[in-house]
Amino acid sequence: MNTPIKTPVDSAIVKQEINAMGLESVGLASIRELNRIVNNIEAASKERFIRMEMGVPGLEPPKIAVDAEIEALKKGVGSKYPPFDGIPELKQEISLFVKNFIDVEINPISCFPTVGSMQGCYMAMMCTSRRIKGKDKLLFIDPGFPVNKSQARVLGVPYDHFDVYEFRGEKLKSKLESYLKKGDVAALMYSNPNNPAWICFTDQELKIIGELATKYDCIIMEDLAYFGMDFRKDYSTPAQEPFIPSVAKYTDNYILLISSSKSFSLAGQRIGMTAIPDKLFNSKGDNLKGRFDSNNFGYAYIFGAMYAISSGVSHSNQYGLCGLLKAVNNGSYNFVDAVKEYGERAAVMKKLFVENGFDIVYDMDEGQKIADGFYFTISYPGFTGVELVEELLYYGISAISLTTTGSDRHEGLRACVSLTGKDRFQDLEERVAQFNKDHPKGSGFKIIHS
Repeated sequence: MNTPIKTPVDSAIVKQEINAMGLESVGLASIRELNRIVNNIEAASKERFIRMEMGVPGLEPPKIAVDAEIEALKKGVGSKYPPFDGIPELKQEISLFVKNFIDVEINPISCFPTVGSMQGCYMAMMCTSRRIKGKDKLLFIDPGFPVNKSQARVLGVPYDHFDVYEFRGEKLKSKLESYLKKGDVAALMYSNPNNPAWICFTDQELKIIGELATKYDCIIMEDLAYFGMDFRKDYSTPAQEPFIPSVAKYTDNYILLISSSKSFSLAGQRIGMTAIPDKLFNSKGDNLKGRFDSNNFGYAYIFGAMYAISSGVSHSNQYGLCGLLKAVNNGSYNFVDAVKEYGERAAVMKKLFVENGFDIVYDMDEGQKIADGFYFTISYPGFTGVELVEELLYYGISAISLTTTGSDRHEGLRACVSLTGKDRFQDLEERVAQFNKDHPKGSGFKIIHS
């Protein structure tokens, strides 16, 4: 039966704003496109959405970082160009941070700030795909951050990808090797913890990835955007086990890409960190010189890619991150405790969805339940993910389709917890309860939005 029904957000306004964007499919919209649609619906309807489409941090920046940046500005650094590969103090603190929390030693020379981890990813793709003649392809271990593939397309770099969920543990080896043995993969990329599924690679899996990277001379771009945020273990104490799992333990062919946006709540400052081990940093490729004036990988990275793109991160911002890292490294600031609220929100929000007929799509992590963290994934019987994105807009809830992340689980959505504080839990509960009531399981019931 098809019946008009009153939804929490005026259906006419939702339809109006969807049509105004002129998209072929709302469910396949990019994160930024969906964000614009929801902004427009909120403005027209005066209804606040439960915003889960963007991975935007929702906590205040640490006072330590703010004060350090203000102090630097007062001293006049705003009038001077910064060293574009990083001020010496910050490079030293990044190196110490990697040692304290991953337990690997990387020379400060090859540790540097970037304009967000996004710039670090872009430069990594740029340099690794030009390093060796005949090795120009990127491989994404999905699901993953959709914009990384956009970066590859902008660079004109070919790529391949696969959903890792059915290839966990020992099964990962044969799957990964089926791509690498072709000989054209320059680099592979994954996020750990994973955006959007929040799965976390085990040491066994990281060992497989690392050993194959060495065997096939492939560079691992390890995206650590959610550094230390697998809250099932306490990674908050510097220079003490447990250390954060990383492929760096198993190969020298890696680039660490560390964000300050989530773990440090510094999203607005656009500062990330890149760390490259000495062996790779000092290595030579046979295909770099034509673009970067040198076949030395580290030289190409800094004086070729970084200098051409941005000439570095803002001067005062580097001092802000440096001040924060000093406090983290000496143990006076616990950065993990500061963001545990995300896990607490996820536990409640997942429960509300499940109690109202939704399922968790990526629910297991190599024999363990998925951790509660920055993201989780949901589905609802009878809907594809693309359909569910649009239908939830009428209920004042926004999330993105897993289809856009390279996932094979086309029934699902990625939900981010960062913008849903405890004050919105009642709103969320009421909206998912109405959604469940309006869409009885197994009925094939569809709503006509008049």
